[in-house]
Amino acid sequence: RAAVAVEPPLQAAAKPAVTVARSALVAPPRALHAAEPTAAKPGLLASLIRRPEPMPEPELIETTPDWDDTDMPGDDRIRARIADAVKARLRGGLINAAEPVLTRGLQVRGPQPLIYKPGPASLPPEPPLRATPAMGTGTPMAPDMVQDMAPDMDYNIFDEDEDDGLPLGAPAPTMSVPLSEPRKVVQNPARRAPAPSRRAQAEAQPGLAFDDQASAYELPPLSLLMNPAEITRHHLSDEALEENARMLENVLDDYGVKGEIVSVRPGPVVTMYELEPAPGLKASRVIGLADDIARSMAALSARVSTVPGRSVIGIELPNENREKVVLREILASRDFGDSNMRLPLALGKNIGGDPVVANLAKMPHLLIAGTTGSGKSVAINTMILSLLYKLTPEECRLIMIDPKMLELSVYDGIPHLLSPVVTDPKKAVVALKWVVGEMEDRYRKMSKMGVRNIEGYNGRVREALSKGEMFSRTVQTGFDDDTGEPVFETEEFQPVALPYIVVIVDEMADLMMVAGKEIEACIQRLAQMARASGIHLIMATQRPSVDVITGTIKANFPTRISFQVTSKIDSRTILGEMGAEQLLGMGDMLYMAGGAKIIRCHGPFVSDEEVEEIVNHLKAFGPPSYVSTVLEGPDEEKEADIDLVLGLGGNTDSDDALYDQAVQIVIKDRKCSTSYIQRKLAIGYNKAARLVEQMEEEGLVSPANHVGKREILVPEH
Repeated sequence: RAAVAVEPPLQAAAKPAVTVARSALVAPPRALHAAEPTAAKPGLLASLIRRPEPMPEPELIETTPDWDDTDMPGDDRIRARIADAVKARLRGGLINAAEPVLTRGLQVRGPQPLIYKPGPASLPPEPPLRATPAMGTGTPMAPDMVQDMAPDMDYNIFDEDEDDGLPLGAPAPTMSVPLSEPRKVVQNPARRAPAPSRRAQAEAQPGLAFDDQASAYELPPLSLLMNPAEITRHHLSDEALEENARMLENVLDDYGVKGEIVSVRPGPVVTMYELEPAPGLKASRVIGLADDIARSMAALSARVSTVPGRSVIGIELPNENREKVVLREILASRDFGDSNMRLPLALGKNIGGDPVVANLAKMPHLLIAGTTGSGKSVAINTMILSLLYKLTPEECRLIMIDPKMLELSVYDGIPHLLSPVVTDPKKAVVALKWVVGEMEDRYRKMSKMGVRNIEGYNGRVREALSKGEMFSRTVQTGFDDDTGEPVFETEEFQPVALPYIVVIVDEMADLMMVAGKEIEACIQRLAQMARASGIHLIMATQRPSVDVITGTIKANFPTRISFQVTSKIDSRTILGEMGAEQLLGMGDMLYMAGGAKIIRCHGPFVSDEEVEEIVNHLKAFGPPSYVSTVLEGPDEEKEADIDLVLGLGGNTDSDDALYDQAVQIVIKDRKCSTSYIQRKLAIGYNKAARLVEQMEEEGLVSPANHVGKREILVPEH
């Protein structure tokens, strides 16, 4: 072992300069004597080692001196030689800094920081096994030197057997954490057909011969309509819906919308994805991305809206295969057949596939808008058939106005009509004025009976008929000869129930073009007051502009249905908000109830053959009982009263009364001018000017002079 500490001449010179200087300062002379001096000048090196004072460290940053060292003293020359040797070794790169210094054989005093011998109890934790580059190739050390230097550091020992068993790039061991199940967002309950009503169950039973009872009227059977079992239904798998939900999340994330799809609700026509937005995200920002979402999802259109009563945003995307909605499936459901609605309307199915049935008596009027081909006329047919399947002619009567002369003409001759289908716009004005007069008559009857609406009146009628009583009313029969006071008598009459009257107008724009002022006045009067009298309006137009759907009409039609429209402006005109331009057409609608809650529905389809079969079934019970005054118009006195109620002015008699008032004012005040009569009678300029011209023609006033004044030719009484 003593031979290990003896270094060859080259290795002794290859030590770092710091190590040489430290050994020269602290090592005793006997320990350093073991090192062989340099063979070039052994005497100089020995004299240097025997110096008692410490030698200063050489300047490693100095350059090689240019002067000759032969003239220097001995000590300076030795220090320069040592510094030059150290610098030469550093420039040549022969010193390996990673090579350990062999100082174990030296018996020196003081700490030895170059060798660390940790005990077995304080071993550091083994680092994770990683794939690292191979160790740098250098001069291999002798095995006995490695054992002497670090005999206890066993993690440096290379074992071939263990290395063969483990690959170099083996992964670090990981904890096995059980993964949670992926959250399911698809809410796809098994869509079953709605529960059949009692009528549908009765029609499904085989009829017996003694059950057939001859009656004056029989509701049309459901078998005349298309069977829903013949419809092909398409269902997407849960995996496909999950994939669409993840894709929609990625699309929204691309546009900077952070959120999570929490629910997927598939339906017959569209599928709604419920987005739970991140905190602070505005709903208007997501709604404005409807077109971009449709493009990114390769869909025809996309409708984005908030879900009432919930914190999610609904994104509705159309299905690849659209399912047809048939009318029979809705009419056979319990929502329609077993309901207590007075005037039920089968609107269709919602986005979840459930039937949507509305009550016209509660609306109380309905306004429909949509472009050509959006399914507007088919929806009107389904509403008419809904009433025909539920109500008899004694319970509901219809007035149909069809300026297009095509859609509603097929219903001519059914017993529910009050008049033939009206196709002339001028006759339509007369029919609407008759409805206004009928409303006034019903209000007078109900006020005498002390009831508030048609339900109360018909309840009194049924009660009187069940008891066999008669209604009585007080009428004036004349005047007393002695006192001149009017004489009243009590008159009895047979109680008759009042039927509901539903006025259906297929195209309102044509009527507004012909007689806009009169039509608007009639519609306004009916919409404001006709609810309690049992008169309801269903009006449709394909031009939802502000000149057709005026502010007065919108204010009196709280319930509206919008089919597909061409622009956001039309959608805002009919509904008050956008969204109808994103509909799919062919019966796809937005239904806005009175509370401004918008529901998306898919209207049922009914073919012309089905309508014709139902009409033929109804015609078999006899001709209808028309009311002639609907189209002929009331008498002159009643028409004047109706015009006065509508604010349209009266007939010639009322004009004569107005003329008499103007003449009295002119004779009394001795003034005659158009503006003066206009102020006194609170009439328009045109009517006041006509009255003045009529006075001039009859010689009551003189013609106007050069300054416009007239003289009163009638003497003052």
